[in-house]
Amino acid sequence: MFLVSLKKKVGKLVYIYYYLIAILIIGIDQWTKWLIVANMKLGESITVFENLLYITSHRNRGAAWGILEGQMWFFYIITAAVVIGLVYYMQKYVKNNVLMGISLSLMLGGAIGNFIDRVFRGEVVDFIHTYIFSYNFPIFNVADSSLCVGVGLLFIQMILDGKKEKEKA
Repeated sequence: MFLVSLKKKVGKLVYIYYYLIAILIIGIDQWTKWLIVANMKLGESITVFENLLYITSHRNRGAAWGILEGQMWFFYIITAAVVIGLVYYMQKYVKNNVLMGISLSLMLGGAIGNFIDRVFRGEVVDFIHTYIFSYNFPIFNVADSSLCVGVGLLFIQMILDGKKEKEKA
């Protein structure tokens, strides 16, 4: 009886770790954005590595690459739906799947990080500016990075799940 009770408690704690990852991402994202807003003028840029990495104060009223600029209600609705979906999947599917849990927690933290900006600033603060093989990549932030890494890990998890299904068949 004690072991069954302990197993249930440990199972519930697993979810807490994933939510803590999301909270950590939100905290780092908001802290770095605060540093940019408090210490840099809009458009100001600091060279970290010449022709590779810059810290550039930028604002985005849309999504990636500025698409759907000014459509805040659309972003509010979509983000709310995404957050609900991510929490649902975290509760349902990550108990015994660490990669899935980390993936979803990174996406949750990233989605909420940018959502906070949209609600309180009316725009998203971006500041990581890179040139990759002379391509001027769009400026992004910690939340964007977290979302991309989370989606990448989810993609890997889906490939692994597909491979397991083929092996079973």
